[in-house]
Amino acid sequence: MAEQETNTKRILLIINCTLLSIGTSGGPLIMRLYFLHGGHRVWLSSFLETAGFPIMLIPLAISYIRRRRATTTTTKAKMIFIRPPMFLAFAVIGLLTGLDDYIYAYGVARLPVSTSSLIIACQLAFTAVFAFLLVRQKFRAYSVNAIVLLTLGAGVLALHTNGDRPAGESTKQYVRGLVMTLAAAALYGFVLPLVELAYKKTDQAITYTLVLEIQLVMSMFATLFNIVGMVINNDFKVISREAKNFGLGEANYYVVLVGSAIIWQAFFLGAIGVIFCASSLLSGIIIAVMLPVTEVLGVIFYKEKFRAEKGLSLVLSLWGFVSYFYGEFKETKKRKNPTLETQLP
Repeated sequence: MAEQETNTKRILLIINCTLLSIGTSGGPLIMRLYFLHGGHRVWLSSFLETAGFPIMLIPLAISYIRRRRATTTTTKAKMIFIRPPMFLAFAVIGLLTGLDDYIYAYGVARLPVSTSSLIIACQLAFTAVFAFLLVRQKFRAYSVNAIVLLTLGAGVLALHTNGDRPAGESTKQYVRGLVMTLAAAALYGFVLPLVELAYKKTDQAITYTLVLEIQLVMSMFATLFNIVGMVINNDFKVISREAKNFGLGEANYYVVLVGSAIIWQAFFLGAIGVIFCASSLLSGIIIAVMLPVTEVLGVIFYKEKFRAEKGLSLVLSLWGFVSYFYGEFKETKKRKNPTLETQLP
């Protein structure tokens, strides 16, 4: 039974790592596409980051149907697992996520995709610090090495992005975007360990079905936060007008909006799913290691320049990624066979 649970968790980890990777690379690209072709609504972009939460109802419904089929006539399948204390905790985290969404969208509106390295560069460091403070994350030599290499890899890009600065953008706008991006990195670096802390503090048994419910609650409250901003900013009134003037055409405008909502939902589910299967630190590392992929895709789709520092960032990021998982492989070997501890290099 224990081995079966371990195998199931490994499969879930692979699935959630894949979702997180798709969201990490695809989210910034499609958001930037919106701004590059005539989109101007920051609150709308922020709203789209979590507006795809109704998608969660599909796997939740499938899970409920499976539970109903597995129950006997004398027992009744439970429909909702999340309890009020956990609901309230993740409602608050959802509001923090909504705030982070807005700050992040504001930064992306002012900065090119390649400069998003600033987010990753700082976010991993913040995640590591808050993971240590909130959940007493243990850092081994390989983990520290991975954090340093991934942060350096992103930092190299952060220090060499002047050539990618949008034409016609003022210094004030660029700096404001930079500051907001850094703030978003710090806040989400706090949110990831906060989710892990909530997992650890609850008296409920955490299952993947509960994780899906948590994602639904978080995204719903983050979306409500941004709906308030959209109402105040009159975003709903100008969507149809903006669609008609969109550079890729009116139909593609709505395709971009829907695609953005779906891809970002993959990101957020992947992030908390990886925390469930492993830790907030691994979630931060996956986000960081996908940075070079985002950079390469930015070069391919948006014709951004691929200079030497982007190649160096790719090497450092892959090195850090391999370092982390090699360390995890060694630790797994030690746990399975303690006598190997003195034999492994």
